Amino acid sequence: MATTEVMIVTKTAEPAPAPEGSKAHHVLSRNGSISGFVNPFPSFGGGVGLLTVARKMLWYVLRATLPTPLEADGLSLTGVHRLALTGKLNSPDTKPPTVPVRRPTFLQSRTASPALRATWLGHACYHVEFPTGLRVLFDPVFESRCSPFSFLGPKRYTPPPCDISDIPVVDAVVISHSHYDHLSSTSVAEIHKRHPDAHFFVGLGLEKWFRSAGIDKVTEMDWWDDVDVTLTLPKREQEQAGHDDDAKPLSSSPNEPPAPERISARISCLPAQHTSSRTAIDKDTTLWCSWGVRSGAHSVYFGGDTGYRAVDAEDESAREAAPVCPSFDDIGTLRGPFDLGLIPIGAYGPRTVFSPMHADPTDAVDIFRDTRCKKAMGIHWGTWALTTEEVLEPPRLLRQALKLRGVAETGVFDVCDIGESREF
Repeated sequence: MATTEVMIVTKTAEPAPAPEGSKAHHVLSRNGSISGFVNPFPSFGGGVGLLTVARKMLWYVLRATLPTPLEADGLSLTGVHRLALTGKLNSPDTKPPTVPVRRPTFLQSRTASPALRATWLGHACYHVEFPTGLRVLFDPVFESRCSPFSFLGPKRYTPPPCDISDIPVVDAVVISHSHYDHLSSTSVAEIHKRHPDAHFFVGLGLEKWFRSAGIDKVTEMDWWDDVDVTLTLPKREQEQAGHDDDAKPLSSSPNEPPAPERISARISCLPAQHTSSRTAIDKDTTLWCSWGVRSGAHSVYFGGDTGYRAVDAEDESAREAAPVCPSFDDIGTLRGPFDLGLIPIGAYGPRTVFSPMHADPTDAVDIFRDTRCKKAMGIHWGTWALTTEEVLEPPRLLRQALKLRGVAETGVFDVCDIGESREF
C-alpha cells in the first residue's frame, strides 16, 4: 500500500513555560543519565509498590474483621466484615447487564463535522476527531485480557465495540504509560498494520519498546515537552489515510469542503501521578504521563491513569485533609483551558490502597476543575474489574461528587455507553 500522508514532528520553536522543579521526577544514575522516575509530591503518600499494596490490603482485611461496637452488642455482620471473615474481599458482579455497548460510527471524511467529536472505545481508549481533520487514538487496548498472558489476568466483562480495522483514520496514537490496560502489543501491532502512517507519542523510556516492535514513527517526550505536528495529506480523491487495499477510502459528500492539504497540531506531554511496569524488573523505568492535544481552535486533555491524593482512611475527612498533586493546577494554568477532558473515574477501591495512583470520582472532579476543562467524559471504568468497587459505582459517585463540588450533575462531566460518540 502506498504511503498516503506524511507527519513531521518538531520541537516547539518557543517552548511553553514549565513550573519550577519540572524535572524533579527524574531519577539519575551516577553518570547523570536518567535511570527511572518517581512521583515527587507528598500527594503520592507512601506509594503503591507491590509490598506496599500487599501490606495495605492485609491491613484492610484485618481492620474489617475486628469487632465493632455493633458486633459486640450481638448485631449481625454486614458488608465488608462478612466478606473479610469468609476470606474474600469485594468481588464486583460483572454479569450482564453492566455498561451498554453499541457499535460506533466514525466520520467518513475529515471535514464532515465542525465540532470536536469523541468516541469511547472502552476503558481509557478514546478516538477523537478534530474539526481540522486530525484523528487521535488514546490508549488503545482491544484484547480480552489486560495481561502479558492470553489465559490469565483480568478479563473483559464488556466487549470491544469494534475492531481496529473498523476505525477509518488514525493519524496519532497517544500512550499514557506501560501498564497492560493502557499499552497492548497486539493492539499496537494491529494499528501499525492497518494505519502504517500513524505516529505514536509516548513517555520517556518507551521509544525503544516501539522500535523493538518494528515501529519507527514514534516520539518519546518528557513532562512539559511540547511538539508541533504538521500532517501533509494527499489530494482528496487519493486519500485513504492508512487503510489497507480492501478497506473503503474516506469520501466527502458534495456539500462538504475538501480535505485540507495540511493539518497542524500541538501535542503536550504532561504530568500524572502513577507508576509504570511491564515486568517484575522494570518498575518505574518508563514515564507515566497525561497529555494535551490542540489542533485548530479545539483542545483535549487526556488524563490517562492518575491519582490525585493519597488517603489513609476511607472517610471524607481523610480526603479533605490530604495534600493534592499540584501538577493538575499547573496544567490548567500553563496549558489550559481545554475544550474536553478525558479523566479517569474508576479502579479506585479500597481507597487506602489505590488512592495514590487511581483517582476516584471526587478526585476526578477536582482534576477537571484544576485542569480548566470546559467539559469532560469519564474513562478508566466499565471494561475490566481491576479493583473492589462495583462496576456501576463510578458513574453514580461521579454525580454525587459533581453535586458536592457545585457542578451540574449532567451536561458538564458525563459518562456514556461504550461505542457512543459525543460532540463538543
